[in-house]
Amino acid sequence: MRRLLSLLAFSLVLLAAGRADTAGRSACVMRWNLDWQVAGGLPEKVLLLSLQGLANRAAPQLYVVHPPEFQWEITAPLFSFYERKHGVKFTELTTADEALTKFAGAAKGYVVWDPAIPATMNVALTLAGLEDALVVTPALIPLAEKHSLKPIDDLRGRYTGQSDAQIYGDAVTRYWSRCSRDAIMLMGGHAGAVRQPAVADWGIRQKMFFHDLSANPKHPEELALAQHLLGELHPGATVFGWHSYAKDTEEQWTTLLSGYGLKMEGLHNLPNLSFNCQFTFTPGFKFTNTPHVARDAKLTADKKVYLSFVQSDSIGIGVWTKPGRGKLPFAWQVTMNWTKFSPAALEYFHESATPNDYFIGGLSGPGYMYPNHIPADRFPGLMKEARELMAVLDEHILEIMDNSAADGNVGNADLTKETVDAYYKAFPDVIGFINGYGPARTRDLRDTRPMISYDYYIDPRRPRAEVAADLNELIALNGKRPYFLLVHVRESNDVNSLIEVVKQLDGPVEVVPLDVFLKLAASNQTYTTRHQDPADPKHFHGYK
Repeated sequence: MRRLLSLLAFSLVLLAAGRADTAGRSACVMRWNLDWQVAGGLPEKVLLLSLQGLANRAAPQLYVVHPPEFQWEITAPLFSFYERKHGVKFTELTTADEALTKFAGAAKGYVVWDPAIPATMNVALTLAGLEDALVVTPALIPLAEKHSLKPIDDLRGRYTGQSDAQIYGDAVTRYWSRCSRDAIMLMGGHAGAVRQPAVADWGIRQKMFFHDLSANPKHPEELALAQHLLGELHPGATVFGWHSYAKDTEEQWTTLLSGYGLKMEGLHNLPNLSFNCQFTFTPGFKFTNTPHVARDAKLTADKKVYLSFVQSDSIGIGVWTKPGRGKLPFAWQVTMNWTKFSPAALEYFHESATPNDYFIGGLSGPGYMYPNHIPADRFPGLMKEARELMAVLDEHILEIMDNSAADGNVGNADLTKETVDAYYKAFPDVIGFINGYGPARTRDLRDTRPMISYDYYIDPRRPRAEVAADLNELIALNGKRPYFLLVHVRESNDVNSLIEVVKQLDGPVEVVPLDVFLKLAASNQTYTTRHQDPADPKHFHGYK
């Protein structure tokens, strides 16, 4: 009960921050380049991220706009949204010196990290949140001291010759007892010569423990320490950030945290959360999806191919700002947790939606997780949270993904019958469910609610002529009509190019919105009911 109350308190802190009076507020903005080189722009960016996390503790004071080529391309549109809808008046800062002149008072000192030992950056970021410190390399000490900041700690020499497991083990001994138990920062992602810790401001603001421990069984000491940390988080806690590209896989980390009933919220370069969390929805705003069929309607499928496109990977890193959106019916998987810490971003998406844009819940629940591994006693509470978030967002379809027995887009992405049963029980009012990332084979139909898996995944690098040929092959192989062809559109796919693909498909083919697609799939079950076969591999990555 104590843990549950603590998690509730954490949510209330976020909501209270969002309810602050932000109308007409003044703030500062910086415009960054794409230089995240350890030997280049990274040290200054880490300094500024630590400053941002501290400056934004009490109020939204510092925002960063990234170039359009940055993975999260919405920072500029969202900047304009804050000006237009929240009346924020921004003053532009162009240098770190200017930013420190404005906000150095938010810090009590600085911590030095060693670029030659990458893990020391994460140790320093943990300290930044606990000690209200800026994070600097030796070369940036003069800049910090120019603004009257004194050393709080210096990590140079402390961890020379030690493994990451040893470094983080020492950090756990020193700092873990003071860190949040409702959230932890998995600061992985890019590794080596380039790193992109753009979500660090959020971890500092919320006093999270930073690490990039491996979930790969080939690194048993790191895995054991990661398991220790996850085991001490509160029920329903969130793992922010992303796994290390140099150590393990997305599938390994998501499998691991799902086994503890925890939620994943990526990525390591998700920016401005310390700013975004302090804005609520504008007065009078209410989410309204764009339905294309009444929820109680019964449709009848003709003898044709019905195709529906779904863009997942969170709409923030998709093709939302690219040309062509609105020309085809598209479903967009929404990161539902953003209602808690990035409401303005969700309002921006809904405000700019076209009639062809339809929002769905995901991924698998109130955060990214693999449902085949969620403990049975945690599943109902997590899905209750998901239902509540979907109700706020006016969403009526849930997207599910479990790649614990797959590797990227290859392998078994099916759901067990027990998992499917649990979803049907937990979501009695949805139109239906979709499943997978790459192609999967889980399909079902209960009363009027189908569960359909993806039959195809569009890699943005695959030539469009080959995509059309692949889809035509699927159409030929699945000769029974109607055929319900669900297509996952990977982030950065250009919508205009998909229009050209559709023109090349062998007919009759109709592209329909996802809610229509599922209603039609409920009318004529030409697909076979199937769940994960007991003989299928269930522990692709070695987890039991």
